[in-house]
Amino acid sequence: MEEGDNNSVVNNVARAIVAALDWNSTPDARKAAVSYLESIKGGDIRVLANTSFLLVKKDWSSEIRLHAFKMLQHLVRLRWEEFGPLERRNFANVAVELMSEIADPCEEWALKSQTAALIAEIVRREGLNLWQELLPSLVSLSGKGPVQAELVSMMLRWLPEDITVHNEDLEGDRRRLLLRGLAQSLPEILPLLYTLLERHFGAALSEVGRQQLDIAKQHAAAVTATLNAVNAYAEWAPLSDLAKYGIIHGCGFLLSSPDFRLHACEFFKLVSPRRRPADDSASEFDSAMSSIFQILMNVSREFLVRSSSTGGAIDESDYEFAEYVCESMVSLGSLNLQCIVGDCATFSIYLQQMLGFFQHFKLALHYQSLQFWLTLMRDLMSKPKLTVHSSGDGSAATNVDSTSTQVDNEKRKILSFLNDDICSTILDISFQRMLKKEKLITGTTLSLGGLELWSDDFEGKGDFGQYRSRVFELIKFIASNKPLVAGAKVSERIIMIIKNLLNSPMPAQDLAVMDSMQVALENVVSSIFDGSNEFARGSSEVHLALCRIFEGLLRELLSLNWTEPALVEVLGHYLDAMGPFLKYFPDAVGSVINKLFELLNSLPFIVKDPSTSSARHARLMICTSFIRIAKATDKSILPHMKGIADTMAYLQREGRLLRGEHNLLGEAFLVMASAAGIQQQQEVLAWLLEPLSQQWIQIQWQNNYLSEPLGLARLCSETAFMWSLFHTVTFFEKALKRSGMRKGNFNLQNSSTATSTPHPIASHLSWMLPPLLKLLRGVHSLWSPSIFQILPGEIKAAMSMSDVERFSLLGGGNPKLSKSALTFIDGSQFDVNKEGSTEPNEADIRNWLKGIRDSGYNVLGLSTTIGDPFFKCMDIDSVALTLIENIQSMEFRHTRQLVHSVLIPLVKSCPPDMWEVWLEKLLHPLFVHCQQALSCSWSSLLHEGRAKVPDNHGILTGSDLKVEVMEEKLLRDLTREICLLLSTIASPGLNASLPSLDHSGYVGRVDTSSLKDLDAFASISMVGFLLKHNSLAVPVLRISLEAFTWTDSEAVTKVCSFSAAVVLLALFTNNVDLREFVARDLFSAVIQGLALESNAVISADLVNLCREIFIYLCDRDPAPRQILLSLPCISPNDLHAFEEALTKTASPKEQKQHMRSLLATGNNLKALSAQKSVNIITNVTTRPRGSVNAPENRIDDGDTIGLAAIL
Repeated sequence: MEEGDNNSVVNNVARAIVAALDWNSTPDARKAAVSYLESIKGGDIRVLANTSFLLVKKDWSSEIRLHAFKMLQHLVRLRWEEFGPLERRNFANVAVELMSEIADPCEEWALKSQTAALIAEIVRREGLNLWQELLPSLVSLSGKGPVQAELVSMMLRWLPEDITVHNEDLEGDRRRLLLRGLAQSLPEILPLLYTLLERHFGAALSEVGRQQLDIAKQHAAAVTATLNAVNAYAEWAPLSDLAKYGIIHGCGFLLSSPDFRLHACEFFKLVSPRRRPADDSASEFDSAMSSIFQILMNVSREFLVRSSSTGGAIDESDYEFAEYVCESMVSLGSLNLQCIVGDCATFSIYLQQMLGFFQHFKLALHYQSLQFWLTLMRDLMSKPKLTVHSSGDGSAATNVDSTSTQVDNEKRKILSFLNDDICSTILDISFQRMLKKEKLITGTTLSLGGLELWSDDFEGKGDFGQYRSRVFELIKFIASNKPLVAGAKVSERIIMIIKNLLNSPMPAQDLAVMDSMQVALENVVSSIFDGSNEFARGSSEVHLALCRIFEGLLRELLSLNWTEPALVEVLGHYLDAMGPFLKYFPDAVGSVINKLFELLNSLPFIVKDPSTSSARHARLMICTSFIRIAKATDKSILPHMKGIADTMAYLQREGRLLRGEHNLLGEAFLVMASAAGIQQQQEVLAWLLEPLSQQWIQIQWQNNYLSEPLGLARLCSETAFMWSLFHTVTFFEKALKRSGMRKGNFNLQNSSTATSTPHPIASHLSWMLPPLLKLLRGVHSLWSPSIFQILPGEIKAAMSMSDVERFSLLGGGNPKLSKSALTFIDGSQFDVNKEGSTEPNEADIRNWLKGIRDSGYNVLGLSTTIGDPFFKCMDIDSVALTLIENIQSMEFRHTRQLVHSVLIPLVKSCPPDMWEVWLEKLLHPLFVHCQQALSCSWSSLLHEGRAKVPDNHGILTGSDLKVEVMEEKLLRDLTREICLLLSTIASPGLNASLPSLDHSGYVGRVDTSSLKDLDAFASISMVGFLLKHNSLAVPVLRISLEAFTWTDSEAVTKVCSFSAAVVLLALFTNNVDLREFVARDLFSAVIQGLALESNAVISADLVNLCREIFIYLCDRDPAPRQILLSLPCISPNDLHAFEEALTKTASPKEQKQHMRSLLATGNNLKALSAQKSVNIITNVTTRPRGSVNAPENRIDDGDTIGLAAIL
């Protein structure tokens, strides 16, 4: 009867498997089948085992057998401990017997793989003793034939691979024990693997010779499986053992076999980056690594010789193989060069071979070798980092000096091998590869030597910009090491390109090659003349030689009389690339300045045909060159300031300098003035700003256009005046950037301290900002519903997003327009196409509105960083009216921009004695509005799948999916910016006087007798200031709570720092409401945040917040304990054990681990469970290994002959 019941269960399970896998089954049938199978897996473990072992027999179909194997693996992995010791041993014996049964040539590869995986899983669970018992029988089984050898190799492959990969299922102690057992077994395992390689490779060749292709396939499969097993040990087995037992030699031999060389290459790819041990085995490591160098260098030599000879037949598989070899050669040279540096002949050959790969016409080989040369030069050109020791006897310093000297000597030795020929070749190839294939016009006169240039068709190499930046970095290193070689090479190539262009009938079409070399010249010149390399230290002969080289190049550039806009633009770039050279050779500055003005005047001032507006762009680029040269030449340009000013004045009088061009030249003047000193800077600012102020402060235009709602609409019809205002505002922005503090260098709480020297632009703020505030208020008012309804249709249309903004929100390839590009576009549209026109089009108005908003916000934000002159001279009411009056009508994109560009700098820079005046008026309406808007939008997104944002008329058109994507992006951007504002408010600089927690452990609680009133922190901590004012605290704390439930880890990261400051104030003040908020609301919200998988990346910070709240408040408030006990899987005993564990450690790290363990156990906190990486043995490894480790299955039919027919 019992046997009948057993058979019934087996049949039922088999039918359920078929139904579950059959897509012809009805959904209900599949659901019932899956439910039944889950009940079997979760039911009696012995029934599960017996049933599964019966279903893996050959009597059943492959689908049923495979599923049964997975059921057995599930049992071993998750329920193994439910068996008794004897049952586990019997289970293991039955599983091992399966290996013998499944070792049949007719069996499918997947079934063999699952069998090997099952044995590996059992060994993982049972441990060292079972492994030691199994090993002799596995060795014996492998000798019975190729199929048995394949199975044993599969098992040997799975076992170490899934142990060395971090696996939460396998605890640390068990992993260490099993690895120790495997390591102790290497003297048996590695010789076995070598024997299997040798035996079955030879047998495969023999059987192919006898035309026994089916048997040959079996032997080839054994070789492939053995190589995969070898590769699993290559990652961790001592290199000396791999050499001692012949593995390195065997894999090196197989590199000559077309059928196995890619798998063998994988072995060298894995061992090449192995790190040199610091113990006594270092010499054995060096010896083994040297043999690997020799093996790969022999293969490389053969390929490079064949590749360079015209008669060598090389196909794509050869190039693929060479790419793998080159990759391993790069790893060897990048990490283990010390193994061959002592052998000058070998090292020299290695460098020549890597140079051969670098100059190979195949891009893939060049790209691989580029990484080696870049890594080598980075290491050789870097300065050693010295550790300062506090030892007083001087011995440590002596050791550091001797080590540093030794490292320098080794670097000098290696650098001596990088002779002029090698560096010249690297530069030649680098210069030629500056071009993309798509930019090269067919029939280009300049020969590129048949190189395979970068193309958009190449995959897996990143983008061209990343590649080119690496090449430029290499060029800079070569230039620093060999300045004369680099200078001569770049000059020689540029002069050759110029001559070709001069002889070309259409030079503008051949411009791509010339354009590509400009950045190369910039990198060479900046590296040679940066003041810290060989030029600065070099001899006068070197200085003289470099001077001759670059003076000759400069003469060639100055002699060019190009007038076509594209050519003029490139020539301007070449001249400003020479800037660092001009710093050291100021005699040439005057001729370059004159040439730039000559180029500017050679281009037409008014372009009638918009299609030829490239001349306008070229003029703007020439003006930009003045800025670059001013920055690069430093004080060398100062003697020419008057001449430049006179020329600018002359061009203005003649009406041949447009406002956008004048702004750029004015910016260049500000750069020059910054090098001349504060007095010169103030004089230049006055000279540049005074003409602007005459128009800017006039009350007439403000009354005409800014005094009533439709005034701005009238302004948009006055084209000339509209763009004049735009250029004025953008110049204010440039003046602040060039004369003020650098971005991020804010005064913080020290901004109220008087400085001996006033900010150069401080005296101008009083007349600059009031009209700007009115203008911005007018722009903001356009979005007010009452005004929007009465606007002309053209302005309404202009208020929508530009294509560039939409592409940016969608993650498209169109880059966001830079500020300078926007200026150029707007300037060109007015100055070029709209001369005399009174009706600008929709795009003009959109660009103007965006430009005024962008530059206007930046002007305000930069002005706040000046400190007292801004906060004490500006009227807070007028500022608040401008910024906040229409906050509820703002689109999310504009609110985000306002917070980013104005409010965050203002918060950082506001002096503490001005917080009361400024912060509440500005931040209260902002936080109230944003809390309501974000809460509503996130609720809509999380519950309805679509964010509701006020930017709908801004987005305008697009498919529903695209609109939804843009809406969500707008919501996330604003959320992150508001959270960044909170993070800024909580930054250390604005809360420097906040006490820190005493990390003395669980017993180090806050002394309640020392608690202060919240008012005590309101003047020394901005978070304390916010919490003191209920009007600010309520919306801010609501945002901070809700942010934990929004699926945006970046926002949560920022909110965590703010919440941490709130926790500190709750701990160190006697404010009951604040303490209850933290103990109840914040603690609960943080745990809710841990329920979101999106917060996995920030889970450590969330757990730490929970730890701090519980440890420091659990005795002052019952809420933390109550909240923990309310979780489904935390019992009072669990909580007691947790608190007991906390009392035994003073380590915050261990306390966090206890808190994580308590929360992670069965409470469905996905942010914690997502951190576990569970690797399950299947027939596909969890770590990608590239194409060479593809499945071991074989093609059973085909017309190919020889070893090519085996795989």
